[in-house]
Amino acid sequence: MRRTRLSATEARRIALAAQGFDRERPTAWPDARHYRRVFDSLGVLQLDYVNVLMPAQFLVLWSRLGAYDRAKFERFVYDKGEYTEQWAHEASIVPVSSWPLLEYRRRSYAMHKNNPMRKMRNRNAYLDSVLKQVQSDGALTANDLPLAPGPKRSPGDWHRSIPRSALEYHFARGSVAVRDRLPNFQRVYDLPERVLPHQHLGRVIPDKDAKYQLLKLAAGALGVATVNDLADYYRMSPRDTTIPLRDLLEDGAVTAVEVEGWNETAYLSSTARLPRTIKGASLLSPFDPVVWCRSRAERLFDFHYRIEIYVPAAKRKWGYYVLPFRLGDRIVARTDLKADRQAQQLLVLNAHEEDCSNSADCCEHLAIELHALKDWLGFEEIRVTRTNEFTRNLANTI
Repeated sequence: MRRTRLSATEARRIALAAQGFDRERPTAWPDARHYRRVFDSLGVLQLDYVNVLMPAQFLVLWSRLGAYDRAKFERFVYDKGEYTEQWAHEASIVPVSSWPLLEYRRRSYAMHKNNPMRKMRNRNAYLDSVLKQVQSDGALTANDLPLAPGPKRSPGDWHRSIPRSALEYHFARGSVAVRDRLPNFQRVYDLPERVLPHQHLGRVIPDKDAKYQLLKLAAGALGVATVNDLADYYRMSPRDTTIPLRDLLEDGAVTAVEVEGWNETAYLSSTARLPRTIKGASLLSPFDPVVWCRSRAERLFDFHYRIEIYVPAAKRKWGYYVLPFRLGDRIVARTDLKADRQAQQLLVLNAHEEDCSNSADCCEHLAIELHALKDWLGFEEIRVTRTNEFTRNLANTI
């Protein structure tokens, strides 16, 4: 596609198509082909295990595929040797081919100033002992390591144990890799050479080429994006994008374009698709690539979005775990959802209409999506808290 200008509507459709929303959900039960298709579109699947509804990565798949077998998907990710966990956007699942692209990040990793290990005596000796235990014992979790004393905690502190911090440090540095996840979401670590295919583990890619490839992957996954959007996708520093972006322009991998209403130059991927329309509806995880860059979501959809998990309840405007609701190429509502597993209920704690020209139509499509989510979760009913006119209409529709 070669364009120099795009309307705001065209930019939305390109962005959604790049994320796979120009395709209908499978009519049959999704399998490995469908999982690969999602990864081909996204390139990176952010992990977040807040379980008030469902861990975010599973919702990202559901938004694109509908109901699928979560256990089969997890075995696909961890058993086939095609994907691995790594720090990419945040903690993420990526194709194993991305492992060497992220080596320059692993090499430069430095322990965070709030890491409890920073105050630990003989820290290096302890880290060495942890790595030696992985080498000798094989795959293990933080619970398999001997306890180690850590700094005293203040009330309300969020805490990682010293063994867990040590393994996460080695993971960030690439000394260990994630072999599996237990049912309680705990990571199982092992040496990279016992987890990753040797053709990727042994690849050495110069930093300049790695940054070029990551930025190209980001451009393809976003379709059309500003330089900050591109940098954010793999959490690159904007200054690190200057040379790769120049090279992408010279190679024709991206084209500079003007987008209606955008104040910055945008870059259109050579692989971008511009469908005539975007159909269907989907609830989006707060960590879906469509909305994870909040400034981009506002620019694309005129949708101001902030997750309020860490906001005191009395100060929340929208709710604890709020999912945007996409209908066609617009975000038309937001819903605060919770899974009550004991009562087998999907709770709609709050919902608000956004850019929807037909409120009844919006309620109808949202009700269909909520029923589909309820069925996938294996629940018996949906319970809507009537907080405003929109939720009252939604409750009546459901």
